[in-house]
Amino acid sequence: MATDGFTTCLWYDGQAEEAANFYVSVFKNSGIGKVARYPEGAMQPAGSVMTVEFTANGHKFLALNGGPQFKFTEATSFMIFCENQEEIDYYWEKLTEGGGEPGPCGWLKDRFGLSWQVVPDSLDAMVTDPDPAKAARVTKAFMEMGKFDIAALEKAYVG
Repeated sequence: MATDGFTTCLWYDGQAEEAANFYVSVFKNSGIGKVARYPEGAMQPAGSVMTVEFTANGHKFLALNGGPQFKFTEATSFMIFCENQEEIDYYWEKLTEGGGEPGPCGWLKDRFGLSWQVVPDSLDAMVTDPDPAKAARVTKAFMEMGKFDIAALEKAYVG
């Protein structure tokens, strides 16, 4: 069994290198690794980017230019847990720029169609509080939000 964790493969239609560079620019502890190119006679033009290995926030990825057959869906998303509103604002702005789409309840799609959840660290503790009234107020509040507002969530939590 592999002992060095998982690598997430992301399928693109000609945007693998652009996407890898974008994610590396957004997240700390990131970098580009090996770039493989299609050889003569392959399914894509010879010399075009086939795969890009990259790390974003310490997580390993492989961006693959596989063609138009597959698209991202909301069934898979990456969660970014944020310490404060400044981090939420940063990731929300960066990941929606250039054609990304804001969504409900902290969800968004970046310009490549990949789904992200930008979530305050404190949300889990609030929605699992043993006091069902507190948990219900927070849940109701976040269900009405797009980008999370920590101050509003805390206000709902205390009643």
